[in-house]
Amino acid sequence: MGALLEGLRKAFSSFIEKLGSKELSSKELQPVLEELKLSLVRNDVAYTVAEEICSEIAEKLSGVKVGRFEDVRPLVKKTLRQVLLETLKTSYEKGFLETVKAKVSKGEPAVILFVGVNGSGKTLTIAKVGRMLLRNGFTVCIACSDTFRAGAIEQVEILAKRLGVRAIKQTYGSDAAAVAYDAVQYARAHGINVVLIDTAGRMQTRRNLMEEMRKIARVTNPDLVVFVGDSLTGNDAVNQAEEFMKYVGIDFVILTKMDADAKGGAAISISKLIGRPVAYIGTGQDLEDLEPFDPERFVDKIVV
Repeated sequence: MGALLEGLRKAFSSFIEKLGSKELSSKELQPVLEELKLSLVRNDVAYTVAEEICSEIAEKLSGVKVGRFEDVRPLVKKTLRQVLLETLKTSYEKGFLETVKAKVSKGEPAVILFVGVNGSGKTLTIAKVGRMLLRNGFTVCIACSDTFRAGAIEQVEILAKRLGVRAIKQTYGSDAAAVAYDAVQYARAHGINVVLIDTAGRMQTRRNLMEEMRKIARVTNPDLVVFVGDSLTGNDAVNQAEEFMKYVGIDFVILTKMDADAKGGAAISISKLIGRPVAYIGTGQDLEDLEPFDPERFVDKIVV
């Protein structure tokens, strides 16, 4: 695993060890929890989420009676796991593949809109999702609605060719919403199951670009909106997700570059703050490098 998620692992290991020899009184817990909170923030966990995690741990551990020579580490570890799994859990019940299946069963194409900023790996992620859908027996086309960034249309065309699917495009500078609309009409006319819409990677602070994103959503009425965030950018990815949530709503998150993330805090914060699950994680540059995000497995890696 190397340096992967090392920051969080060290933070939790240190916390468990420090409490191993202490009474679980409020007085003993507070300084160790304060230290844990700072470690979490240093590892890209949003401050409010770090605070909540620590207060949950305090509530569960404070005043628990343990024998004088009893090793409390197993109890601390169990509590940590419980709190982290609760943090990663959302009450959002929509399923990714289930939503696609339900729409296709009605004889209509499922429309998936991908949003995120430049450099997050959005276009490659769209191709990875395309590969996954093809493997699940669906037919796919991709809309080149990033008509802004030089080379974006060519990038989609290359990836579409690798997948053996159609890329629907216009020229650079075209109306991005019109391209997306054309792709949905093409899918309807040709019996294609799923339309994946690539969009210009926009900074969440650029209001005009965010309004354009809203227009694409209005014109295509997507079944799913997927936010693609770069896990290496930590809290920036979380802030971006919160902003996109306000403008177009988000159904699922895909975090990219998880194979290189030494901190891991974004994965803990993002679901808690927007109330939407991380559906998949990107773990490399190949089209197969997309895995369902498993909270249990993630917690197993950081609480050892």
